[in-house]
Amino acid sequence: MSTLTREKAWELLTEYNKDAFHLKHAQVVEGVMRYFARQLGYSEEEDFWGIVGLLHDLDFEQYPEEHCIKQQEIMKERGIDPRIIRATASHGYALTVDIRPEHQMEKVLYAVDELTGLIGAVALMRPSKSVSELEVKSVKKKYKTSSFAAGCSREVIERGAELLGWELDYLIQQTILAMRECDAVD
Repeated sequence: MSTLTREKAWELLTEYNKDAFHLKHAQVVEGVMRYFARQLGYSEEEDFWGIVGLLHDLDFEQYPEEHCIKQQEIMKERGIDPRIIRATASHGYALTVDIRPEHQMEKVLYAVDELTGLIGAVALMRPSKSVSELEVKSVKKKYKTSSFAAGCSREVIERGAELLGWELDYLIQQTILAMRECDAVD
């Protein structure tokens, strides 16, 4: 089994994804995952957490009906670390797969994937189009409007916060801070 570098992960991602939105989302989630690795005491695994974030939607663009299923096949064929395969697949828990997020990193991915999209949508509504001054209350206001960023599942975000044992406001605040650090709008 070969070590998957960030460069090789990007090559794999861009082999299956061409849409700028999907590539940007992958980079945002990568940056957010790196932030949480550092914040939660997993600094030595920051690259690993980042690669999981980068590859989490590997199959979504080409195989949306088989999301989190097809990417397992693709990664196995490439000899990718089973931990990466499991972690990326686990963010589809209770949606497309029955792989429950167990490791702290898997729980974070599950919680922040949808949330980064929602926060990014809120940021784009602001004059600055930035998360730089975005507050939790602004996100919560839009969060309550189910038609706003309707593709971002509130149920998944809430289940993710629960898996982590965090209050929703704390998860939102930390994810905003993570997105600020990597200057990201999804």
